[in-house]
Amino acid sequence: MPRKISWLAGGFLMALLILFTFSIFGADRPIGASTYVPYFAGLLFNLDPQKYEYMAEIEKAGAWEGVMLIGAFFGALFMSVFVTKTFRFSVVPTLWRERKNGSVLSRLTWSFIAGFVMIIGARLAGGCTSGHFLSGASQIAVSGLIFGGVTMTTVIITGRVFYKKRGENGR
Repeated sequence: MPRKISWLAGGFLMALLILFTFSIFGADRPIGASTYVPYFAGLLFNLDPQKYEYMAEIEKAGAWEGVMLIGAFFGALFMSVFVTKTFRFSVVPTLWRERKNGSVLSRLTWSFIAGFVMIIGARLAGGCTSGHFLSGASQIAVSGLIFGGVTMTTVIITGRVFYKKRGENGR
């Protein structure tokens, strides 16, 4: 049986992470992730920060976010394998198979489309969900709290519409 970590422990650990990232011992900046996408593109396509103003602007943030994302991946892997013992690899999750189909191509196509729309939205908003919601709400910023509420409402509505049972009449 998998071990569960209480929501209180998770909240406490998240608060410590946020305090650390804002401190001079951490990144000395809010948590964020979406800036790494253009930063990585700049590395991949050898975009010179001297020539492209935006690349110079995101140089420090992008490098830090890359390290954070790699750490988040390995941290989640460690927790799922060793602590909660819930790790399993699946290209087509059970709920997708039940509610949509068993096609790997369909799953990967929809995942790409959703990820693409999300990163475009994140860059248009000047940040990502982790930046707006976690960092903003932790500072009691009205914009972060509004963003969090709108995001949670949108996630619930989208999930209900997208994952409705086959044959369900919209209820």
